[in-house]
Amino acid sequence: MLTFLKKEEKGMKIDFLVKNCSQLITLFGDSPRRGEDMKDLKIIKDGFIGSYGGKIVFIGNEDMLKDYEIDENAKIIDATGKVCMPGLVDSHTHLPFGGDRSEEFKMKLDGVPYMELQKRGMGIKSTVRATREIPLSELIKISQKRLDESVKGGATTIEAKSGYGLDLETEIKQLEAIKTLNELHPLDIIPTYLGGHDVPPDTGKEEYLEKLINEFIPEIKKRNLAKFFDAFIEDGVYNREETEKMLKAAKENGFELKLHADEFTNLGGAELAAEYGARSAEHLVRISKTGIEALSKSGTAAVILPGVYFFLREDKKPPVREMIERGVIVALGSDYNPGSSHINNMLFIMKLAVFLEGFSIEEAITSATINAAYAIGMDKEVGSLVPGKKMDLIIFDTDSYINIFYEPSKNYLKYVIKEGEIILDGCELIY
Repeated sequence: MLTFLKKEEKGMKIDFLVKNCSQLITLFGDSPRRGEDMKDLKIIKDGFIGSYGGKIVFIGNEDMLKDYEIDENAKIIDATGKVCMPGLVDSHTHLPFGGDRSEEFKMKLDGVPYMELQKRGMGIKSTVRATREIPLSELIKISQKRLDESVKGGATTIEAKSGYGLDLETEIKQLEAIKTLNELHPLDIIPTYLGGHDVPPDTGKEEYLEKLINEFIPEIKKRNLAKFFDAFIEDGVYNREETEKMLKAAKENGFELKLHADEFTNLGGAELAAEYGARSAEHLVRISKTGIEALSKSGTAAVILPGVYFFLREDKKPPVREMIERGVIVALGSDYNPGSSHINNMLFIMKLAVFLEGFSIEEAITSATINAAYAIGMDKEVGSLVPGKKMDLIIFDTDSYINIFYEPSKNYLKYVIKEGEIILDGCELIY
């Protein structure tokens, strides 16, 4: 019998209890999984999980509850015939943006390449214009609705990048929007300053890099608006030398690092991310064997974004099987953005990972929970069900997690629980 309990935790109160879970998927532990360990979900049959004050205090079976006091006003969910697992973590989003790119989407479907759209002033540049123009209050309003959609897709924690300003004022506006949303919305939102997303339409690259390194990075760190710094190493955007200058400056200013790497061309982005101790390298469609080797020997997670090649109808995909077999930490994210992955649902992303990329079901679940939490530095708080972590839980109205994927068009999600509070009951948001 699995207990997962520490002696000092006995005798604690429970104010939120989920009982009789047909399968309680715990992913017990707070470390990311590699290789074969990604398939070990650590499931308790007929499992019980309880929390107090939003933190997990109990995981086990019914006969172990005798050492715990159930509060008289405790909320109790009977999960008989249901699957329970950690709340999903979206490790890559571009949440706060203005504008609409549906016309561009149609052009992509008609065969116009992404980089060609960039040359025509579309792509990221069009969203930059719209994001610069939108008032902060409106940016917060529309982003809050997007967060609600994230909840309906099973997410309880997300990362959110700026990068659609490319000037100090708008980047601060995006990051201030994230900060406000973190206070207004139940989801945890981890902010990333994507200062190296593109070259501004109204500034030369050399001039922008100088401002970014000497003014923008220090100012945003001074305001404590972001945990991570991110950049896009790519032909036509930033080369390796330019990217390295940004990463060095960000690291010296106290940022943790992320990197958009090896998406359209291979410029050694994965190797650079590993060399600089980045928390994650993201996209990696064209990662080399050398890059895979570098990641496998590092603590840098590979964030895979299947929504992108689904949305763009691309045949080229990251070599995920090789990454997993070589021991790379593999995580999933939606890359929610207006241009290349207008998808805001981690349950759907997990299914795409299985059907398009060859993840096993268990690997997809691991990549969207504990490994995704690791990719945004939240693995000590969320991503697995462990005493002391947040009571972030999703419950499915089916008795086997296999059915979630076996019937991919069916929405089995019944409850989303954030820190011991129900925030989604069926289709109804509650907060």
